[in-house]
Amino acid sequence: MHRLRRSLFSLLAVGRLLAADQAALTLERSENVLIIRGARIPGGELRVDYLEAYCRGNSSNADWVKHTVIPHQSTLVAISPDRKTVCIEDVLADGVTVEHTITAGDDEVDFRLVVHNPTAARSEAQWAQVCNRLGNFTGFTAPLGTGNPDDYLPHCFIFLDGGLARMPVRDWATTARYVPGQVWRGPNAPLSDLNPRPLNPHLPSNGLIGAFSADEKTIFATAWEPYQELFQGVLRCVHADMRIGGLEPGATKLIRGKIYLVPNDVPALLGRYRRDFPEQVR
Repeated sequence: MHRLRRSLFSLLAVGRLLAADQAALTLERSENVLIIRGARIPGGELRVDYLEAYCRGNSSNADWVKHTVIPHQSTLVAISPDRKTVCIEDVLADGVTVEHTITAGDDEVDFRLVVHNPTAARSEAQWAQVCNRLGNFTGFTAPLGTGNPDDYLPHCFIFLDGGLARMPVRDWATTARYVPGQVWRGPNAPLSDLNPRPLNPHLPSNGLIGAFSADEKTIFATAWEPYQELFQGVLRCVHADMRIGGLEPGATKLIRGKIYLVPNDVPALLGRYRRDFPEQVR
């Protein structure tokens, strides 16, 4: 009897380990795309333009190509054998370097950035974009450029007045240099430095933005610190755009971010977010 019980316990332990392996997330990088894979993700993977763009200030009503985007070169430095850790180095056209350490857990991806200016001139890099493509996740798989690019909006959310608000939220803005899309300014971001898309008049309650999966069982959410804006884009995407704030010669700044892929339990998600980003809790 004791031998049988030990065997059953062993089988249960193996089952738990296999389940954990199946639930865990792994990473891959292909050109400028970070690919997150895992059983909990609809379709098995989620693609992130990482990193989409480093940006100058005075961008809220400026030409995106001629003024805002700072060209950069990105190099995959290393990826661990278990595909849990990816290291990337970016070099901006003005000489700034950004070292990225990206680590996958069971239900989150952690980002740690070291931004350094080794030059003798101040850097104009004020903010940067990470573009999370959510078409497949939310169940809208029509090729981009066909159909309605806002079809996924009812699955997307931010937090307004302390509660979760599904998009399109109230007072949805429709005019800007470029349309469509929606920007929510962070509490410490200059009005002059935002994405040149329609600006919603309401400040978000926190720096968390995300979406529910097509079957409403899973939440994708993301946040960065420091952050300057939340953004709903034209590629069935959402952003929590990070703030850099320029760098003086020799200066170094640390930036961190998270992607959560968790069961549909909003209070539990908020609890994790508050622990991970206490600076953003108001």
